[in-house]
Amino acid sequence: MAGMIMDAVLMLLLVAAVGYGVKLERKLTALRAGQLAFAQAVTDLNAAAGRAEAALATLRASGQETDLLHDRIIKAREVKQQLEALIARGPAPVSRRTEDEAPAPVAATLSPIVATEDEDRARRMAALAERIQGLAGPSGGRRAAAPGRDNVASIVQALSAGRSANQTAKQNLNAARRNLDDDLFAA
Repeated sequence: MAGMIMDAVLMLLLVAAVGYGVKLERKLTALRAGQLAFAQAVTDLNAAAGRAEAALATLRASGQETDLLHDRIIKAREVKQQLEALIARGPAPVSRRTEDEAPAPVAATLSPIVATEDEDRARRMAALAERIQGLAGPSGGRRAAAPGRDNVASIVQALSAGRSANQTAKQNLNAARRNLDDDLFAA
């Protein structure tokens, strides 16, 4: 009988060990599943970090392109202002006449003016003549004519010659605009 009690106690201990082994197996299975899920989460996190790095690189490149475009726009605005200033400084276009028409004499178009207005006008004409002669370049050591009506002929001549200069300035402006558009939209 003592052997049977000992066998019964051993059987109970074996049943308890088997029950504990089953319980431990379930915990190990859950732990393995958790480990696989953790490994998958680490893989996903690594992929997300790679995508974030790529996005940051793209963002940096876009920022540099934006800075470059901003600088180009600022330069383009400066060039535009310079060209507009050059066009504004250029002589006004003269109305076109046919070759048969002779220019009207300037002296015939002038009316008698009061002395103070005449002097003021002469000073302004002399200043304009100096500006025109300065734009035309040095004229071989010839000094500007004395203020007065003698400068009117040189002013009229400069205005008629200024038409081609104005056309050239407009062509240069259009070429610069095309180049600027090509530069801005090429990038």
